[in-house]
Amino acid sequence: MNTIKAIQGNAFYSTDFNTVKHIHNGIFCFNEMGIITQVLEEHTQGYKDIKKTVSNIRVLHKDQIILPGFVDLHIHAPQWPQAGIALDRPLEVWLNEYTFPLEAKFKDLEFAKKVYTDVVNATLKHGTTTAVYFATVDRKSSTLLANICGEIGQRGFVGKVAMDDEIGCPSYYKDADAKEAVLETEKFIKDVLHLQKEYKQKVFPVITPRFIPSCSTECLIELGKLAQKYDVHIQTHASESDWAHQFSKDKYGITDLAALHQFGLITKKSIIAHAPFLEKSDLEILKDTQCTIAHSPISNAFFANAVLPVKEFKSMGARIGLATDISGGFSPSMYQAIRQAVISSRMLESGVNPSLAAHKRGQDNSAITFNNALYLATVAGGEALDLPVGKLEAGYFMDIQIITLDDNIPNYMKSMHKEDVLHRILLLSESSNISEVWIQGNKVKGIQK
Repeated sequence: MNTIKAIQGNAFYSTDFNTVKHIHNGIFCFNEMGIITQVLEEHTQGYKDIKKTVSNIRVLHKDQIILPGFVDLHIHAPQWPQAGIALDRPLEVWLNEYTFPLEAKFKDLEFAKKVYTDVVNATLKHGTTTAVYFATVDRKSSTLLANICGEIGQRGFVGKVAMDDEIGCPSYYKDADAKEAVLETEKFIKDVLHLQKEYKQKVFPVITPRFIPSCSTECLIELGKLAQKYDVHIQTHASESDWAHQFSKDKYGITDLAALHQFGLITKKSIIAHAPFLEKSDLEILKDTQCTIAHSPISNAFFANAVLPVKEFKSMGARIGLATDISGGFSPSMYQAIRQAVISSRMLESGVNPSLAAHKRGQDNSAITFNNALYLATVAGGEALDLPVGKLEAGYFMDIQIITLDDNIPNYMKSMHKEDVLHRILLLSESSNISEVWIQGNKVKGIQK
């Protein structure tokens, strides 16, 4: 057997959008590449004999629970220093007075190294094993972020931001023109593909037009060609707000998603952040291309003034994962994103205007469950990135977080239904409850207690 390690303990993971599997005292074996080779449950053949084959089984305490590592599909890494700041300001103020001046500082590589190291460690400490990052316009510091992910041990998808539009971008923070935006993006792709070979868990380049209002038509067309040339992932924002949704209609006569599709930027490897204002024709594009929405429920509450109708969009064929969206989302914790996704969906279903009759307030059948949200935060993210992550099954990477039940999550109700235990974990966990994070079978050296 090509097995070098195993961990024994209780675990939960999503098998599909609605269903969570509980494994009692299972043994999870994984090889030197960090791939799970077999999962033995107490009733399966070979369970009692496995210790004859695997000598170094780690046995967890009964108050420790294994969960899959989270996949955060949308983070603005350079915005970490302003997390929790100015979310009560209008979006244009937040961008022009806070965000763009901050992102412009990342030409300073020492400053970039400090912030990027901090944000990668912060997300890891909250159980995020795979993260999809926007960096900045600056290529060198963007490559530095990919390198930091690799060195610390997180699986990072990183994008150098492209934004060249003369009107849509501040003069002090932009690519000089479309040619520079595309050339620098291509250099960045090559830099990260070279880095990729150095790390077991790998790092990946992502083509990153910020969004249609910040990019010229030439820039978008040429980035689409790059995406085809290198077959890499793409990330951007789409239909985040009434204004953003209407902007493309005014400029191109079609929605921003339709325009991005025409430019070759909507594929199975594309991740579009937010998207609550998508139209029926957009959903057809998503279904046909299998592009994924990065649902960002916290930032949607602050800046989109809308709730993504997860169940409706999924029923129409859209793929949807989950994201924190630092710093429009104030927290690096996917636990917070899970909680807000459920809360927002319940408010969408029940409505929020008490002056209306109850049956007129909301959108029927919109509420999602915590089981649904866990799936979005794990399996759905893996599918978006074409990675074997999110499940604790043979053939998947051994990406896990080990939760320790303590004063935050008391374990004195021994007779609780197993899903009740999981839901307590999802609702009550803090970073202090995450005692260990493993990525591809390695205990991540970057996590600090």
